[in-house]
Amino acid sequence: MPKTSIANPILPRPFLKWAGGKGQLLTQYLPYFQQNYTTYYEPFLGGGAVFFHLQPQRAVLTDINPALVNVYCCVRDQVEPLIGLLQQHQTQHSPEYYYQVRSSLPDTKLAQAARLLYLNKTCFNGLYRENAKGEFNVPIGRYKQPMICNPGLLRAASAALQACQIAVCSFEAVLENANREGDFVYFDPPYYPLSPTSNFTAYSRHSFGPEQQTQLRDTFAILAQRGVKVMLSNSDCDFIRQLYQDFHIHRVVASRAINVNAQRRGKISELLITSYPVAD
Repeated sequence: MPKTSIANPILPRPFLKWAGGKGQLLTQYLPYFQQNYTTYYEPFLGGGAVFFHLQPQRAVLTDINPALVNVYCCVRDQVEPLIGLLQQHQTQHSPEYYYQVRSSLPDTKLAQAARLLYLNKTCFNGLYRENAKGEFNVPIGRYKQPMICNPGLLRAASAALQACQIAVCSFEAVLENANREGDFVYFDPPYYPLSPTSNFTAYSRHSFGPEQQTQLRDTFAILAQRGVKVMLSNSDCDFIRQLYQDFHIHRVVASRAINVNAQRRGKISELLITSYPVAD
């Protein structure tokens, strides 16, 4: 259950805007979550909505994006100085300042975390995207008064992250530790594109195409054979349905928020796949 305190009554929740974040889907996911487990693993951390909802006693949170992992580590270990840097960004925010910050990379891990959080809160749609050189290249968003620093939310997230292991790893690394029935793994990979024009399959310079999707299925299968409880989100399409035909496939409905054509934003079917049976 989510934890709070008298000193900080704000419930932990994602502190980053993240394309494909699962906050809106949590109520639909409730019947599929494992209730009893020892260690929770999330190898595609992103915004961490499922982690913050579950509030596990033990968790291993990983992602292949080192800048993202650094933000989580700084929120966990240095939240007060991080808040101070974000407040400085808040007072200086302007279009000119945004592009100045975007074009430079600070020397310290703490300043780098503050930079990413600042850009995340002020860029277009909160989208994280890198070019081939690994440089953040999203333009500024159209926000009149963006909430760049939310001290209460960051402190709540910091408290929730205290008992977590956080590291830069590819998703296959979960096989090194998740090996027993008391483990619960949730995969939220870059989704398989539904059409050639929706092929945003990576938020960093690392691609995630059919080969990686197949490797992920193989990892899912190995974990399931070990007795680990595994849950995965992905697109509702023939390719994914065929990949996971030996497992339990459930349909959920999400809102598509990021599309250059506003008329194409709306409800869309997605899949939730489990290694264990669940009554739909």
